[in-house]
Amino acid sequence: MEGIEIAMLGVALAVGLAGSGSAIGIGIVGQSAAGLISEDPDKFGQTLLLQALPGTQGIYGLLAGFLIMQDIGIVGAEVVELTASQGASYLMASLPIAIAGLSSGIYQGRVLSSSINLIAKRPEELGKGIVYAVMVETYAVFALLATILMLFGIDA
Repeated sequence: MEGIEIAMLGVALAVGLAGSGSAIGIGIVGQSAAGLISEDPDKFGQTLLLQALPGTQGIYGLLAGFLIMQDIGIVGAEVVELTASQGASYLMASLPIAIAGLSSGIYQGRVLSSSINLIAKRPEELGKGIVYAVMVETYAVFALLATILMLFGIDA
């Protein structure tokens, strides 16, 4: 496998796994929200806000993928020749956001599904439900930061 192919595997993992975590998390929240909306359609705005939150992991993975593609010249420049070792460095740099994006998107969806149950009974507690979800989000942000810092250290 050539270096560029290994680096592009990193792009695929960052975008694909983090995006999958977001899609699963959004789906989990959407299922709970649909149940609540069937009983109380006035809570649509609150539930839509909660459903959107797990989407950030996919955005973080996409950002990491774009940063890698820009660095190796796939986007906006001449494609650089990479050794297998350099390609592996890009692959490794993609893993924090790929793995954390997958798991945090799913678990954030679970937390937000519980928040849907919270606002079903106490709509004024929406903010507390969001705070719980943000605690999960923190680790996706840390993973994105780790990915970006690792990318800065790659000499291609």
